[in-house]
Amino acid sequence: MRLSSDACPGAGAPVRESRPRRAGAWRSYAVSAAAVAAAAGLGAVAVDADSPWYRKLRKPPWQPPGWAFGAVWTPLYAGIAWAGGRAWNAAPPAGRTALAGSLAANLALNAGWNWLFFQARSPAAGLSGTLALDLSNAELIRRTARADTAAAAALVPYALWCGFATVLNASLLRRNRAR
Repeated sequence: MRLSSDACPGAGAPVRESRPRRAGAWRSYAVSAAAVAAAAGLGAVAVDADSPWYRKLRKPPWQPPGWAFGAVWTPLYAGIAWAGGRAWNAAPPAGRTALAGSLAANLALNAGWNWLFFQARSPAAGLSGTLALDLSNAELIRRTARADTAAAAALVPYALWCGFATVLNASLLRRNRAR
């Protein structure tokens, strides 16, 4: 909504005018949320933090406790879903395909890291995956910012957490090279 004193000349008090909304704009949020939920679910299937392999890894003392990952990822995934829907609605039709492709690639890399690290039991493969995810995050934020700066800003905590995950993954690789 925007405020305008022109709607009531001489009245002096601002009057709220409704900004027209695109019909069906809610669908973009639903599709984005479904894509994010699918990526989260596919990634979660691969995680086994109780496996003997993972428990035996030497971890840095600054690694967050296990419960923190779920506590952090839940709002991050919500932010990704919101940003995806908002950016889609704001993007010009000609830019939507590239935006959707960037988000899809990002979500595939996001889910893929779990498979590279936990299922392949490879911190080296995980590090490659998270570095690719970091590059994808930068591209997604850049492309999203073209459509909507608020949506791009909502992706920054996700990119920062992934950056932290990259540093953590690198530390795990360094500490466990012989494993």
